[in-house]
Amino acid sequence: MNASDSSAPLDLAQTRQRIDAIDREIQQLIAERARWAQQVGKAKGELKAAVDYYRPEREAQVLRMVIDRNAGGPLSNEEMVRLFREIMSACLAQQEPLKIGFLGPEGTFSQQAVLKHFGHSIKGLPLATIDEVFQEVAAGNADFGVVPIENSSEGTVNSSLDLFVTSPLKICGEIELRVHQHLLARSGRLEDIERVYSHPQSLGQCKAWLRANLPKAERIPVSSNAEAARRARNADDAAAIAGETAAHIYGLKVVSRSIEDRPDNTTRFFVIGRELFPASGHDKTSLLMSVKDKPGALYELLTPFAEQGLSMTKIESRPARTGKWEYVFFVEVEGHVEDPRMSGAIAAAAARAAELKVLGSYPVALL
Repeated sequence: MNASDSSAPLDLAQTRQRIDAIDREIQQLIAERARWAQQVGKAKGELKAAVDYYRPEREAQVLRMVIDRNAGGPLSNEEMVRLFREIMSACLAQQEPLKIGFLGPEGTFSQQAVLKHFGHSIKGLPLATIDEVFQEVAAGNADFGVVPIENSSEGTVNSSLDLFVTSPLKICGEIELRVHQHLLARSGRLEDIERVYSHPQSLGQCKAWLRANLPKAERIPVSSNAEAARRARNADDAAAIAGETAAHIYGLKVVSRSIEDRPDNTTRFFVIGRELFPASGHDKTSLLMSVKDKPGALYELLTPFAEQGLSMTKIESRPARTGKWEYVFFVEVEGHVEDPRMSGAIAAAAARAAELKVLGSYPVALL
């Protein structure tokens, strides 16, 4: 019986009894799901590690069905997806927890992105630099890595993008994380602050607020927001711009909340791994291309995608590092590399390009 089906309201004791009964049913169903997840593992045979059981395209399909079934609420799509993500994470961890590398230390937005995408039943590997994330995944010490790729206010994270030029790794997924930047300090007093630590991207996302509220404070860029919080905990005249998780970890007080200049401040992350995965039904493909030195070369390179009716969502140039004024282009196109139109367009573009590399085909971020 649904709560809305009853013509007469239940008293508190009856309501609690009904909730307890539903909880028992939910727990029994979760346990049953976990047992069936074990059967999936057995059906795949003797595999080496948790990464062999993980299928991002299947998870994306399951979570899309969760959203489709949630038309009536009352919980939001975000909450329902988070709950089911944790169930899937726990079920997968029965085999062995996935090892996920991210830009550390503990308390970074990269760690938040890891937990949003993979759930909490994983083993997080905080690393000192984005370069180390790539290295650990390539070496097999991490199953996947999560790296920031762009922010809606500050644009591309070039240090991540440039690593794809030489890395053999593939893009396996994308994560969009709504980012709230908080000013954190040991004293909790704005008037005590003489210097502010943060990642360069976060300093840029909050520059108008800093100009208005801390115009004389020194702005000091560091490797991550969590590193900023770690430094700020040592002095009353220092502050950090970071997330609330960092405040809890490093014992800081929130001086001011949500100081980002744009209310829709969002960071996109890539999940990187060692192989391509099948199509999920709603995917993107990322490509790296370099053009031959002739007039109209870039136009010729992109024409096959237009001819196949494929929508291009992003194009960005970066120095190729092979010679002065030579560039490579990062391109994102809607669709999967297995789709006949996409594979045909890629083949036609490759014939015209100096170099073309498929960086990955992956499910579009859900929420």
